[in-house]
Amino acid sequence: MAGFTPADIAFEDPAFLWLLAVPALLTLVWAWRAWRRAADLSGLARHRTLPVRERRSLFGDLPGWLLLIVATTALILAAARPTGPAATIRRSGIDLVVLADASASMHVTDVPGNRWQSAMRFTRRLGDALAWRDDRVAMTVFAHVATPQVRLTRDPNTFFFFLDHLDTRPPFRLEDDTTWDTNLEQAVYWGLRLIEKDQEMQGRSPNARMFVLLTDGEAWSGEVAKSIDRVTDAGIPLHVVGVGTLGGGRLPDGADDPNAVSRLDRRGLQRIAAAGGGQYFELERDGADRIAAALVDLGRRAAPGLTLEARGADLYPRLLAAAMLLAAAAWLFLREKTELALQLAGVSLAAVALARMLA
Repeated sequence: MAGFTPADIAFEDPAFLWLLAVPALLTLVWAWRAWRRAADLSGLARHRTLPVRERRSLFGDLPGWLLLIVATTALILAAARPTGPAATIRRSGIDLVVLADASASMHVTDVPGNRWQSAMRFTRRLGDALAWRDDRVAMTVFAHVATPQVRLTRDPNTFFFFLDHLDTRPPFRLEDDTTWDTNLEQAVYWGLRLIEKDQEMQGRSPNARMFVLLTDGEAWSGEVAKSIDRVTDAGIPLHVVGVGTLGGGRLPDGADDPNAVSRLDRRGLQRIAAAGGGQYFELERDGADRIAAALVDLGRRAAPGLTLEARGADLYPRLLAAAMLLAAAAWLFLREKTELALQLAGVSLAAVALARMLA
């Protein structure tokens, strides 16, 4: 990582660091042994005469012992559990807000079950299509008023828990007059509020933001154009998923006209999607799985590219690996069986002790 310095390393168990005095002392002993060996070789070269030139290693088996000292140092540092900065590659996800129409016309049965149940089945497919690592979902339902159901979350259990409780019927009662109204302005307002509140609490998210509107387009009220302007000003595309059929079906009991028929407003919803910078889909025409995959793909394309994310990383596995490699390399320099046995016993004891400390 750029800008990395030893000062960036922290130790979770610094009490083990005093053991570094042992390899420090051994290093002094090793230096004295190396000096003595060099002096002995020099004396032999001056006072000994042979008919052929005698070749002697300058350090002998001393490099092996030096490697063992360094390996011991690495083991002690590993026992102190060092952590340091690391950079990981992260791809931004999607912040998806579902705006679900829960007005009376969503009770029409021109699709399997009714329109509301079809919309909830699709919402579940949309949740299944997300990765949930960096992706987040929020949901609000609306009629004349809007009620947020799920704040932005990356926990699929939370999201699907609310879907389980909204699976069969919306939270608004048909007996209430306000249920017979469809106020997109309120839905967009609360969708934006969910994003703003999340930003206040968590900071600005790097994820791509998108709204998905599930509706049949029946009986719009409020200032639809103003709602769309608010979404586009925020830079959030508004994708629309039409629920219902062009043939339509009878409105539920309670309508002013008992013979009134509710039909999918394809043209109106297409205009809303175009004005909101999104795309228009129809559940009965395009299929839930295809629409869910297309929406996730649109979000992925809009998400920022790869970024570097700083985080703390455990360094002790690297130190353990380095100690093992150094100990193995030391065997190349040791020729005496006694030395090899001592080294093997020492490495085994150190490994057992360290495993217990890190357990």
